[in-house]
Amino acid sequence: MMINFEDNIEKLYSMMDKCVICPRKCGVNRNAGQKGFCKTTDKIFIASSNIHTGEEPPISAKNGSGAIFFSNCTLQCVFCQNYPISQFGNGREISIDDLVEMMLDLQNRGAHNINFVTPTHYSAQIAKSVYLARKKELKIPILYNCSGYENVKTLKLLEGIVDIYLPDIKYSDNETAFKYSGVKNYVEVNQSALKEMRRQVGDLVVDCNGVAKKGIIIRHLVLPGNIENTKKVLYLIAKELSRKTFISLMAQYHPAYKSDKFQELLRSLTEEEYEEALNYLKLLNMEDGWVQNLN
Repeated sequence: MMINFEDNIEKLYSMMDKCVICPRKCGVNRNAGQKGFCKTTDKIFIASSNIHTGEEPPISAKNGSGAIFFSNCTLQCVFCQNYPISQFGNGREISIDDLVEMMLDLQNRGAHNINFVTPTHYSAQIAKSVYLARKKELKIPILYNCSGYENVKTLKLLEGIVDIYLPDIKYSDNETAFKYSGVKNYVEVNQSALKEMRRQVGDLVVDCNGVAKKGIIIRHLVLPGNIENTKKVLYLIAKELSRKTFISLMAQYHPAYKSDKFQELLRSLTEEEYEEALNYLKLLNMEDGWVQNLN
């Protein structure tokens, strides 16, 4: 099936008239300069653009990932590790043309992919800039590095724009999601979004050098005092998606932002907690993906 990218881009922009880009569907007219829940109008703000070597092995590979960090976010995670960017909105305004040239520059510097970090609220602008960049010989894959809290309608309009999805699955129940991220329907929304992403790009595909070309990798940050949440998250992936799904099980949590509101989040993860998560992953026969050293 041929994709009409220009039509899809127009639809994405129209979704900002009464904004429904993300599942919060706050309904403001971002195209007229109103700020949504994400504290963003139709203008693009980024915090940084550079070669990043700290992603999963097939993402960073030898030369690094071309990471573009967008300002603001659709979630309010109390433990956000990037809160100066996501919650305080640190960054500078750029144009669509600037974003196009940024992508081409990262490609010229040897990046294996263009890694859009916290892209959800900029989906329309991203689609337009990628479409234009590809006309200017952008060849490397586009990676959508997101919270997993996505509107399926928006994702459908990104089909053919995004090559690699790198979403989070943060929670297995909505009570915990509301407690830590201020969102009421994370689980249902997240599960639907992951299924749509997988439908579009399938399981992870790498080239002969182990560099990611297409597919989905799901991240989960193990939170201290929440090992049962992690177990249920892993079970949901095995049951609702596939045991062959590539998972990045992350141990890098440290207290940040407003995590001091919750006693269990005042410390780092213990070796025992992470080991319990790893053992459950093995119990589910989920062998594809990456784990981290706790120290």
